[in-house]
Amino acid sequence: MAYAATRGGEAAIGEAERLFREDLPSLTAERVAMVRRTLPYLVDRAMGEASLYEPDLAALAIAQAGGDLYEAVLLLRAYRTTQPRLWTAEAVRHSDIFTVRRISAAFKDIPGGQILGPTLDYSHRLLKVGVLSGETEAADPVTPRPVPAPPTQPALVDWQREHGLVADTRAESVPLDEIPDVTRDGLLFPAPRAHRLQTLARGDTGGMLALGYANMRGYGPTHPTVNDLRLGEAEVRLRHPRGTVFSAGRVRVSEAEMVSKAASGGTLELGFCATFGWNEVKTIAGATLDLSMHFESDYPAASEEFVLYHTEPTEASGFCIHFKMPHYVTFQSSLDALRGANTDRPAKGRAGDAAPDPAKAVEEIVS
Repeated sequence: MAYAATRGGEAAIGEAERLFREDLPSLTAERVAMVRRTLPYLVDRAMGEASLYEPDLAALAIAQAGGDLYEAVLLLRAYRTTQPRLWTAEAVRHSDIFTVRRISAAFKDIPGGQILGPTLDYSHRLLKVGVLSGETEAADPVTPRPVPAPPTQPALVDWQREHGLVADTRAESVPLDEIPDVTRDGLLFPAPRAHRLQTLARGDTGGMLALGYANMRGYGPTHPTVNDLRLGEAEVRLRHPRGTVFSAGRVRVSEAEMVSKAASGGTLELGFCATFGWNEVKTIAGATLDLSMHFESDYPAASEEFVLYHTEPTEASGFCIHFKMPHYVTFQSSLDALRGANTDRPAKGRAGDAAPDPAKAVEEIVS
């Protein structure tokens, strides 16, 4: 038995939730709209880790959880399981994404050019403390470009394949109804390629960053370079039962390709990661992990099982939080074992001195 039953605590549980809600403003449609409008990147992260693209629901979950992202993701995933699946969207290609930002660190000049887009990468990190004194921080006026960037950009990897820089590993298209779904199928190892990419797409940003950073620092088999990183909006194209393909709208997406010298030495090896919302650090770290899992390595941060299990936000946070639940029975059994061990152990010290009982000391502390 892992836990002791908690009884008679319904009133206490209700009061605990009341105290939590008391510290927060009232949950209203206006507050949810403010979260969505003022914290778009947090909303994006919640949608990505919940694998549910709905900004209003993500903003609601964040507001309801008081900003606790793990709780918000749990709320969204629980809600997601209650909804029917009506269609499967058509595949989206790099070159079809409405591109807002697109850069490469591997090449200075790339087909379509570099597009900086929205980013703080090149800005001074200065905390604008004047706002606390009543100053207003207005957005800088927008100066339109004389020649706007094209709405879509070609895939850099296509150019690399043409020049023999990467192996052409593209397989025949898999029918949409045959693509495995990690939200419905158990994760087995070795994991299908689709399961690996789906798990990374909904993985915990912080966990993926930690393991990706470990790989980058040398605890992995590769030292990668950003090949193609882009933020954009992808069309959700659905096929009507009569055969017509139509657009149901756009969703914000991030995707990254990381590149490294292949083990064979003749070509470059690519790692890939994509997710809902704009979250560059997650896709860079995820593509680095995907790339590292291509190679045989003894490093845990390059092990498929280690990476995919330990970057799963809901399971990881749930397992950590479950230690707050009652463990009286298991802990008492540990104390009983400790008492037994001390009873069987010969007394040490001066003759006539009683041996200290550490189990009794622990029992006094916990009581």
